[in-house]
Amino acid sequence: MAYDEGLAERIRQRLGADPDVAEKRMFGGIAFLLRGNMAVGVTGDDLMVRVGPDATDAALARPGARLFDMTGRPMKGWVVVAGSAVTEDEPLGEWIEEGYAFASGLPAK
Repeated sequence: MAYDEGLAERIRQRLGADPDVAEKRMFGGIAFLLRGNMAVGVTGDDLMVRVGPDATDAALARPGARLFDMTGRPMKGWVVVAGSAVTEDEPLGEWIEEGYAFASGLPAK
């Protein structure tokens, strides 16, 4: 499955040259990992965000968000945001910051 390279590039620009961030192909797209833990990614035209179990309900209340479910088993703590909901830099930046903040609280892998 191809992924939106333009969205991936916007994420790269937002994350800058953080030496703790690495890219890895995952879920048919690309993931951005902070010290080995996924923070955000792109699958198809959509943004994946790791928000954590405690923030899932609040994240799902935001425009374009749905549970991450690729196998028929939804993953609490992960959401997918429709690409149409992150066409502007502000909402994209908010989602990236949320994913980065959650991943930064996890032990490095």
